[in-house]
Amino acid sequence: MRTSSFLSLGALLLGAATATQAAVPRTPSPEGAQVYFIEPANGATVGQTFTVKFGLKGMGVAPAGVDAPATGHHHLLIDQDAAPAMDMPLPMTDNLRHFGKGQTETQLTLPPGKHSLRLLVGDRNHVPLDPPVISETITVTVK
Repeated sequence: MRTSSFLSLGALLLGAATATQAAVPRTPSPEGAQVYFIEPANGATVGQTFTVKFGLKGMGVAPAGVDAPATGHHHLLIDQDAAPAMDMPLPMTDNLRHFGKGQTETQLTLPPGKHSLRLLVGDRNHVPLDPPVISETITVTVK
Protein backbone atom coordinates (compact mmCIF):
# COMPACT_ATOMS: atom_id res chain seq x y z
CA MET A 1 0.00 0.00 0.00
CA ARG A 2 2.70 2.48 0.98
CA THR A 3 4.69 1.91 -2.21
CA SER A 4 1.67 2.56 -4.43
CA SER A 5 0.88 5.73 -2.45
CA PHE A 6 4.42 6.98 -2.98
CA LEU A 7 4.27 6.08 -6.67
CA SER A 8 0.95 7.91 -7.04
CA LEU A 9 2.36 10.94 -5.25
CA GLY A 10 5.47 10.81 -7.46
CA ALA A 11 3.35 10.65 -10.61
CA LEU A 12 1.24 13.56 -9.39
CA LEU A 13 4.31 15.68 -8.64
CA LEU A 14 5.89 14.78 -12.00
CA GLY A 15 2.66 15.74 -13.78
CA ALA A 16 2.52 19.07 -11.93
CA ALA A 17 6.16 19.82 -12.80
CA THR A 18 5.51 19.00 -16.44
CA ALA A 19 2.45 21.25 -16.49
CA THR A 20 4.53 24.18 -15.25
CA GLN A 21 6.94 23.58 -18.13
CA ALA A 22 4.18 23.91 -20.73
CA ALA A 23 4.42 26.61 -23.37
CA VAL A 24 2.96 30.00 -22.51
CA PRO A 25 0.97 32.27 -24.83
CA ARG A 26 3.16 34.43 -27.07
CA THR A 27 2.66 38.04 -28.06
CA PRO A 28 2.48 38.65 -31.82
CA SER A 29 5.35 40.74 -33.17
CA PRO A 30 4.57 43.72 -35.41
CA GLU A 31 5.04 42.92 -39.09
CA GLY A 32 8.50 43.94 -40.25
CA ALA A 33 9.91 44.49 -36.73
CA GLN A 34 13.71 44.21 -36.56
CA VAL A 35 16.30 44.30 -33.80
CA TYR A 36 19.94 45.03 -34.55
CA PHE A 37 23.23 46.26 -33.10
CA ILE A 38 24.08 49.94 -33.47
CA GLU A 39 27.48 49.19 -31.96
CA PRO A 40 29.81 47.42 -31.90
CA ALA A 41 30.06 46.54 -35.56
CA ASN A 42 30.30 42.92 -36.62
CA GLY A 43 33.97 41.89 -36.54
CA ALA A 44 35.03 44.77 -34.26
CA THR A 45 37.96 44.51 -31.87
CA VAL A 46 37.00 45.93 -28.48
CA GLY A 47 38.46 46.35 -25.01
CA GLN A 48 37.40 44.07 -22.17
CA THR A 49 34.68 46.55 -21.22
CA PHE A 50 32.80 48.04 -24.16
CA THR A 51 29.49 49.68 -25.01
CA VAL A 52 26.75 47.74 -26.73
CA LYS A 53 23.91 49.80 -28.26
CA PHE A 54 20.66 48.14 -29.30
CA GLY A 55 18.54 49.22 -32.26
CA LEU A 56 14.87 48.42 -32.83
CA LYS A 57 12.76 49.15 -35.90
CA GLY A 58 8.99 48.82 -36.33
CA MET A 59 8.13 48.68 -32.63
CA GLY A 60 8.82 50.46 -29.35
CA VAL A 61 10.73 49.65 -26.20
CA ALA A 62 8.86 49.31 -22.90
CA PRO A 63 9.94 47.90 -19.54
CA ALA A 64 9.02 44.33 -18.61
CA GLY A 65 5.54 44.18 -17.13
CA VAL A 66 4.19 46.99 -19.32
CA ASP A 67 1.35 45.84 -21.56
CA ALA A 68 1.54 48.32 -24.45
CA PRO A 69 0.86 47.41 -28.08
CA ALA A 70 3.83 46.76 -30.38
CA THR A 71 6.45 47.01 -27.61
CA GLY A 72 8.99 44.74 -25.96
CA HIS A 73 12.35 44.84 -24.26
CA HIS A 74 15.84 43.64 -25.14
CA HIS A 75 17.70 40.48 -24.18
CA LEU A 76 21.37 39.97 -25.06
CA LEU A 77 22.58 36.46 -25.87
CA ILE A 78 26.33 36.05 -25.33
CA ASP A 79 28.18 33.07 -26.80
CA GLN A 80 24.93 31.12 -27.23
CA ASP A 81 25.21 28.48 -29.95
CA ALA A 82 21.52 27.64 -29.85
CA ALA A 83 18.53 29.93 -29.51
CA PRO A 84 16.61 29.63 -26.23
CA ALA A 85 13.10 28.16 -26.08
CA MET A 86 10.82 30.61 -27.86
CA ASP A 87 7.65 29.56 -25.99
CA MET A 88 8.87 30.09 -22.41
CA PRO A 89 10.05 33.07 -20.35
CA LEU A 90 13.75 33.61 -21.04
CA PRO A 91 16.04 32.50 -18.22
CA MET A 92 18.36 35.01 -16.58
CA THR A 93 21.97 33.82 -16.85
CA ASP A 94 25.43 35.29 -17.36
CA ASN A 95 25.03 34.51 -21.08
CA LEU A 96 21.43 35.70 -21.42
CA ARG A 97 21.12 39.22 -20.05
CA HIS A 98 17.77 40.91 -19.47
CA PHE A 99 17.16 44.62 -20.02
CA GLY A 100 13.71 44.70 -18.45
CA LYS A 101 13.86 48.37 -17.50
CA GLY A 102 13.72 49.26 -21.19
CA GLN A 103 17.46 49.92 -21.55
CA THR A 104 18.78 50.38 -25.07
CA GLU A 105 22.50 50.09 -24.29
CA THR A 106 24.85 48.55 -21.77
CA GLN A 107 28.48 48.28 -20.76
CA LEU A 108 29.62 44.70 -21.28
CA THR A 109 32.76 43.15 -19.82
CA LEU A 110 34.02 39.94 -21.41
CA PRO A 111 37.28 37.98 -21.19
CA PRO A 112 39.79 38.24 -24.04
CA GLY A 113 38.97 36.21 -27.13
CA LYS A 114 36.28 35.91 -29.77
CA HIS A 115 32.63 36.26 -28.66
CA SER A 116 29.26 36.12 -30.38
CA LEU A 117 26.40 38.49 -29.56
CA ARG A 118 22.73 38.35 -30.53
CA LEU A 119 19.69 40.40 -29.52
CA LEU A 120 16.22 39.00 -28.86
CA VAL A 121 13.10 41.01 -28.01
CA GLY A 122 10.79 39.72 -25.30
CA ASP A 123 7.28 40.71 -24.28
CA ARG A 124 6.17 42.03 -20.89
CA ASN A 125 6.72 38.52 -19.45
CA HIS A 126 10.19 37.94 -21.01
CA VAL A 127 8.71 35.55 -23.61
CA PRO A 128 10.05 35.99 -27.17
CA LEU A 129 7.56 37.49 -29.60
CA ASP A 130 5.87 35.41 -32.31
CA PRO A 131 7.50 35.31 -34.78
CA PRO A 132 10.73 36.07 -32.88
CA VAL A 133 12.33 39.47 -33.30
CA ILE A 134 15.97 38.36 -33.19
CA SER A 135 19.10 39.92 -34.63
CA GLU A 136 21.79 38.47 -36.80
CA THR A 137 24.68 37.16 -34.73
CA ILE A 138 27.69 39.45 -34.62
CA THR A 139 31.20 38.54 -33.53
CA VAL A 140 33.59 40.72 -31.55
CA THR A 141 37.18 40.11 -30.53
CA VAL A 142 38.00 41.25 -27.00
CA LYS A 143 41.64 42.24 -26.61
